[in-house]
Amino acid sequence: MNMQGEKRLGKRLQDARQAAGLTQQVLCQKANLSYSTLTKIERGAIKSPSIFTIQSIANVLGISLDKLIGGTEEQGITKPKKRLRSKSGISFVYFDINGCLVQFYHRALTQLAHDSGQSADVVESAFWHNNDAACRGEMSMAEFNAALAERLQLKSVDWKTYYLDAIETMPEMHELVNWASERYGVGLLTNIMPGMVDAMLERGLLPNISYDSIVDSSKVHAIKPEEKIYEIANKQAAQAPEEILLVDDSRTNLMAADRLGWHVLWFDDYRPEESCERIKQALEPVESIPSKEN
Repeated sequence: MNMQGEKRLGKRLQDARQAAGLTQQVLCQKANLSYSTLTKIERGAIKSPSIFTIQSIANVLGISLDKLIGGTEEQGITKPKKRLRSKSGISFVYFDINGCLVQFYHRALTQLAHDSGQSADVVESAFWHNNDAACRGEMSMAEFNAALAERLQLKSVDWKTYYLDAIETMPEMHELVNWASERYGVGLLTNIMPGMVDAMLERGLLPNISYDSIVDSSKVHAIKPEEKIYEIANKQAAQAPEEILLVDDSRTNLMAADRLGWHVLWFDDYRPEESCERIKQALEPVESIPSKEN
């Protein structure tokens, strides 16, 4: 990316931020960015900024990633490519994270109960008390940790470490996401605490692909099954509702998406291979991708 491309992205970002009526400080707070990072991007001083950083900014500004990067290949950011369409009309797939892409984190709660000397029911009650607030971004991780430690009568708790050390990848789903990304638009739609998605990507706990959209509840300040988060996800996908598929392990979340006209599939993490096969069948394309050898 050349200097002109960097400055065009910075100017486009600045214009979008001002149109949204946000100061740099407010945007940084909402997108969980450092002030220096944002100012450097707006000045055009950062070469090829992270796709995840730009997606976070787009989410806060309520515009699509494609609109923010402005359709210029020289930005060093890969635009969503033209995708296939499944026989049922799907062209974009959103995957949940917990219980779909990684084994759910109940093991972390068990470990915390062991370390704290508290019973499992006390630990789970303390954890769930503020879980939604943290996932909405209403509490920072520091605030969540402090509240959890207080309820468990501990000096401190680092939930992020417990979480990241406990979750396990699902190889079958990683293969499926890679397969889907070669054919369709692919995004993440997750109820999750601040900083977790970036940390999981850094650790290789999530499929290593170029996501077309990442809807992180802690950044958009809404959680499934609230209608707002689906509306944001729909806008980020830039597809009609009937062209989107949600794969999730919560029937409540799926039914909320279904009411908005999305396709939905329940993921059973006890039978991942079976679930992956059902997803692949639902995503059978109208046309096949040409062989790379041709």
